Amino acid sequence: MDHGIYTIDTGFVRPRFDAAYLLVENGRAAFIDCGTNYAVPRMLEALGATGLAASDVDWLILTHVHLDHAGGAGELMAQLPNARLVVHPRGARHMIDPSQLWAGASAVYGEEVMDTTYGRLRPIAAERVVEAPDGHVVQLAGRPLLCLDTPGHARHHLCVYDERAKVCFTGDTFGLSYREFDTAGGAFILPTTSPVQFDPDALHASIRRLVALKPAAMYLTHYDRVEQVATLADDLHAQIDAMVSIAQSAQENSADAGQRHEAMKAALTNLYLSRAHAHGWNGNRAALLEILGMDVELNAQGLGIWLDSRQSR
Repeated sequence: MDHGIYTIDTGFVRPRFDAAYLLVENGRAAFIDCGTNYAVPRMLEALGATGLAASDVDWLILTHVHLDHAGGAGELMAQLPNARLVVHPRGARHMIDPSQLWAGASAVYGEEVMDTTYGRLRPIAAERVVEAPDGHVVQLAGRPLLCLDTPGHARHHLCVYDERAKVCFTGDTFGLSYREFDTAGGAFILPTTSPVQFDPDALHASIRRLVALKPAAMYLTHYDRVEQVATLADDLHAQIDAMVSIAQSAQENSADAGQRHEAMKAALTNLYLSRAHAHGWNGNRAALLEILGMDVELNAQGLGIWLDSRQSR
């Protein structure tokens, strides 16, 4: 705990994969992101461990509405009688009526997997939803939390700058950093594309904007607090460019979308493995894929959709 900031492991996928955060100030509380429906008991347990009750929570702030960050928002809000939900203006309608979110994800994964992985999405009354455009400030018992429009991973993504603690809550904008890759050199980081809205130029700009705040640390959803902000930002910029090059090369040298996807997955795995080894991590390719296999798949999907969107313009 630092400045009343508590990390909550939501339990999604595996330990130390998916985090939400609890901020406590003068007996009032705010959650930032919330995981899935199945994380709600963990959220309330973390709150109770601070001596606070559900009625002491003023805010649930979402970095974006992807289900590993926001799937449990409706269920959690139903347990928080005084809280309001803060979300990017582009994401608000999906919290008020999550049917489109559910339909889109179900089309990919199937309803049975959705029920098992996320639980049914519960709508939130419109009067409890606060849209947070760029520069919106949430006041937590006099503690300002600045919401910044940070597209690149998703067009409806915001990050939260906590001036009191001099830290940012970055959702997926400042990449992924799993603790299994920590070495004497510190944290290892990699960017995450979105299956539908990756924009490398916007992501570069959003990362630069966060770094310009000179935060002492970033709190990532995947996973937890990282420092050495400037160094990690340089790593992210270099990898975004490398990933774009990988996508363009696969596009030029593949006969079809399936071959392109597999080429990108192989090249991304090589990229992350070489960088992890340079960072001092000693695992092999199989060990890397045990941790990053899902992210390699999703990043390849995101790059593929980005390539297709550029061709259709």
